[in-house]
Amino acid sequence: MAFEFIKNPFEKIKNALKNAGSLLGNKIRFLFQGPIDEETWAKLEQLLYEADLGVQTSVELTEKVKRLSQSDSSVKGDGLLEYVRQEILQILNLHHAPLKESVTSIPLVILIVGVNGNGKTTSVAKLAKFFKTQQKKVLVAAADTFRAAAVEQLDIWAQQLGIDIVKGAPKSDPAAVVFDALTAAKAREVDVLIIDTAGRLQTKTDLMHELEKIKRSCKKFNVESPHETLLVLDATTGQNGIDQAKVFNQYTPITGLILTKLDGTSKGGIIVNIHKQLGIPVKLIGIGEGVDDLELFDANKFTQALFS
Repeated sequence: MAFEFIKNPFEKIKNALKNAGSLLGNKIRFLFQGPIDEETWAKLEQLLYEADLGVQTSVELTEKVKRLSQSDSSVKGDGLLEYVRQEILQILNLHHAPLKESVTSIPLVILIVGVNGNGKTTSVAKLAKFFKTQQKKVLVAAADTFRAAAVEQLDIWAQQLGIDIVKGAPKSDPAAVVFDALTAAKAREVDVLIIDTAGRLQTKTDLMHELEKIKRSCKKFNVESPHETLLVLDATTGQNGIDQAKVFNQYTPITGLILTKLDGTSKGGIIVNIHKQLGIPVKLIGIGEGVDDLELFDANKFTQALFS
């Protein structure tokens, strides 16, 4: 069964963005209601930049809209707004890649990485619930052995969700925990194994090398695993989050991003900036605190919500 959005995802995303005051479309629509002149283009560029689209995208997009307006004076207001939306949608679709649902040789192995505070362990739980809703047999691995609180948090989530967990002793070798989890997943015929890792600060290269060891453990079982390596980023951190992604991607190729706390930012354009700068697709977005508030990223629904 393919993943499906539930509980009217368009409205959920729209409400999440609206609550943060980030409906970019409203601001641009108001701007285009007045006379179109050089001040309009300066303000448009500023609006795009403030929405966290980044300097390059803001300048390039403003120039494209300006050229359209000057070449065809009949395109006004909502027409210009729709052009902006379509251009942003094109950027988001350029690197689109869906989240893997299954693999021929089970389990599907998903490695979750990211720094502390970005919502990583909670995202593991939300993702586990996501797969369980699809009638998948899920196992989680608590490989963040450096923080007892992280293991305890994931254990509580596993109990609440009714799924199995593999964990090791505090300060034990994370790669060994992953190997045990892979062994258990194979023996129990698990569909999906989700691995939580330590909240690695990008400046600590020793911890990054530990992440490489974990990946080697995965490949001992299946050369194609981990099938997904998802980096959890906090949408409110802006450029800092993009810098984190660049460093993580140097050590382990990132297949996709989970963008959390989208409901807590006025800068929904960070998703556009991420796609533009990194070429890494956002695959899931967190739009609330609840265990169900994780959605597959849909570029069309997102831009509709942002510009509605």
